[in-house]
Amino acid sequence: MLTVANPIFDTVFKYLVEDERVARTLLSALLQREVVEVHVRKHEYTNGTRDKISMFRIDFGAQVRQDDGSLKLILIELQKTWLETETLRFRQYLGTQYADPDNIIKEENPEGYGLPMITVYLLGHRVGDIEESVIYVRHKSYDYNGQEVTKGIPDPFVESLVHDSIIVQIPLLRGRVNNRLEKVLSVFDQTHKDKKNRQVLNIDETVYEGDEEMNRIITRLLSAASDAKVRQDMNVEEEYFQAIENRDTAIMMRDEKIKEQDTKIVEQSNQIAEQSNQIAEQSNQIAEQSNQIAEQSNQIAEQSNQIAEQKNALLVSAKALRDAGFSAEQISSMTGLPAEEIEKL
Repeated sequence: MLTVANPIFDTVFKYLVEDERVARTLLSALLQREVVEVHVRKHEYTNGTRDKISMFRIDFGAQVRQDDGSLKLILIELQKTWLETETLRFRQYLGTQYADPDNIIKEENPEGYGLPMITVYLLGHRVGDIEESVIYVRHKSYDYNGQEVTKGIPDPFVESLVHDSIIVQIPLLRGRVNNRLEKVLSVFDQTHKDKKNRQVLNIDETVYEGDEEMNRIITRLLSAASDAKVRQDMNVEEEYFQAIENRDTAIMMRDEKIKEQDTKIVEQSNQIAEQSNQIAEQSNQIAEQSNQIAEQSNQIAEQSNQIAEQKNALLVSAKALRDAGFSAEQISSMTGLPAEEIEKL
């Protein structure tokens, strides 16, 4: 087992790909084509000024051998991050490349088309639910009916306006070595990370026996592990990211607490709303009962009026019968009025 520097760290990765032979090996495996020549173009290497994320960016101009044996110059923008980041940052870098006049080499294309570009993203985190460790995103051209257009494609005008992408999810490498690319990327596999020191990986050198290009990469990582400046930069970088992780942990705990409080507030609001509905329902029931009582009172009053009218009519009849000479007992029998009341008439 060999102990080598962990290329997930920006300073180690920069040290690694500054070796042209290593850069050609890595890019050839990613592109699945032979990269004959590669040179680093002017680029930004973010280090001490970062505030939220780890973002290493480097641009290559590469001569890539085509199927017919010819060489084609393409621009490769490689970005590495080991923390989750917003895609806006990636898009901003892309916009810089599209707007860079140095990416239009008029000596090779007088029409002034931009160099074909391929973006490579080495991510230290997963993307959604995608299960593949490496995915290739390639553009195609279609007509109005959805049929693929192949005649005249690739075209320099089209290639200067769109680009392909290669996305590597480092957490999904997990010791898999089923093809050349996975073998090259295995030096990024964080399952080999030392348990006590994440700045180094423990690599089984027998896996790469007889592979000169991979041995070159391992040698470069061994050299990085013994380089005092690289180790110092790794310490600074780790302190920086430890602070970020502590901050993110604090933010996560705060967000969880806020989420719990929001949940309680929602529950309380629902309870208040439910109680308000119950009160409103009870108020409606009371109002309905009051209406029923009022209606019954009106009915009773109406019945009382009817009884009073009927009694008055009987009294008038009784008085007429009395005047006609009938006795009180006879009138009581005929009207149902008490004899005592008839005597008072």
